[in-house]
Parts: sequence; C-alpha cells; structure tokens
Amino acid sequence: MNSVTILRIVLSAWTLVFAVYLIKDCIKHKEDFDGKHMVALAIIGAVTNFLDTLGIGSFATTQAGFKFTNSSPDETMPGTLNVGDTIPVVTEALLFFGLIDIDPITLIALLAAAVIGAVVGAGIVSKWPVKQVRIALGAALIFLAIVMAARLLGVGPFGAQGTATALTGVKLVIGVVINCLLGALMTIGVGLYAPCMALVGALGMNISAAFPIMMGSCAFLMPSAGIRFIREGKYDRKASIMLTIFGVIGVFIAYFIVKSLPLTILTWVIIAVMLFTSFTFFKDASKA
Repeated sequence: MNSVTILRIVLSAWTLVFAVYLIKDCIKHKEDFDGKHMVALAIIGAVTNFLDTLGIGSFATTQAGFKFTNSSPDETMPGTLNVGDTIPVVTEALLFFGLIDIDPITLIALLAAAVIGAVVGAGIVSKWPVKQVRIALGAALIFLAIVMAARLLGVGPFGAQGTATALTGVKLVIGVVINCLLGALMTIGVGLYAPCMALVGALGMNISAAFPIMMGSCAFLMPSAGIRFIREGKYDRKASIMLTIFGVIGVFIAYFIVKSLPLTILTWVIIAVMLFTSFTFFKDASKA
C-alpha cells in the first residue's frame, strides 16, 4: 500500500468523523434552516468550488458572495468557510492525490504542519468579536488579491520554474514552518491555494506539486478546524450545508467536464471583487 493510498484512507476516515459532528449539530439546531437565501447559497457553493477546483480558490469568492447577497453574517464567516467547504475540498484532494509523484516525507510533513496551524488558529479565531473578524477578513482579502495578481503577472516565486519533487534540509524546515502559518491563516479566511503555490515555486519545486500539497493541506486541516468551529457554535449552519452540497457538485463539474478554462480575465475580475469586498469589510468594521 503506497503513501497516496494511505493518505486517502486517513483523510476519508477523518472526514467521516467531521461529517458526523456536522450532521449531529445541524439536527440539534434544525430551527436555523428557515429557507431564506437558499438559492443564493446554492449558487455561491457551486460556483466558488467550481473555481476552487481550477486552482483559483474559494474563500475570497465565497466571502464576496455572502456580502453581496447578505446571505450569511460576518461574525461567523471564518467558521462557515472552514466548515462549509470541507467536504468539497476533501473531494478535490482525493481526486488530485497522485497527480504528480511527490516525495512522501515532504508531502506528509507539509500536510501535518497545515493541520497543526489550523487547529491552533481555530481556537483563537472562534472567540474573536465581529469587529475583529471584519478587520481580519478585509486584510486577508487584500493580501490574497496581491498574491493572486503576482501569480498572474509571474512576479516573484510565481515566475520560478522548479523541477524538484522533494524538499530536504533547510528547505523542508522552511516549507513546514510557512505551511503551518498558512494553515493558521486559513481560519480567518485567507485562502491557502495562492500562497502555497508561491511557497512551492519559491522552494524550487515543480509547480504541479502545488495542487496535491495545497488541496491536501486544506483537506486535512479543514475537518480539524471545522470540528473546532462546530463545537464553538461559531458558524452559519444553513450556509455551511448549502456550500457542502452544491460545492461538491461544482467540484465534479470542474474536474470531469470543464477540466480547464482561460481564467486570466476571470481572475482579474475576481481580484477586483476581492478588493471591493475588503473595502466593505473595513467600512462595516468602522461602524461596529
């Protein structure tokens, strides 16, 4: 049994534990499912996870969707993102594991680091007041917009054309430390995909290695962080369920039907939307 098969088994088992927590909590609070904004949440879930599978990421676009449709409150947004997108992202990881032959020690070390960062981060973020959450989300969107723009322009590590499929020595230590930080940032709404791709390029790895690393990191850390948010009750149950169901549909459409799109113009539009949404978060925070 190879390392990829073992990772798939462990991930599936851990996601099952997460699903049990989520279902039990939603049944316990079934009064939250009042039928409002269901269509908007379904569209947001499908579209954002469709884009996620293509490598754009889903957190920023989901935040924008929530703000524009007023379909989910700001104070629970970090928890909603981490809980609602867990199963769609796990689906992506199971599909993308094996895309490229990565050294198992490198892959497992980076995945474990992201999980540790997320578990620690979720315990902190779930206790933040709404004003602090809005400021953090606004800053996160600006940071991610800059990273995505750098990726499109081929600036910095995004211009690197590495070929390595393994990290050793100092590079492995750097990769573990930074991916741990990225895991923690996931709990305040900073998508891991673009920064992880930058990390992979900066360390001289084959850029294709970013897909199993970034999707695997999110897939393993999100059930861990999600359970923490569920225990705290700091997430929007209705929005999370709609993201879960329709997000998986979006993943399958992207992976099996579309495969790839000319995404440059679309990504620039998303960057503009992210910056506008960031402004909205800061404006709302100033009123809180």
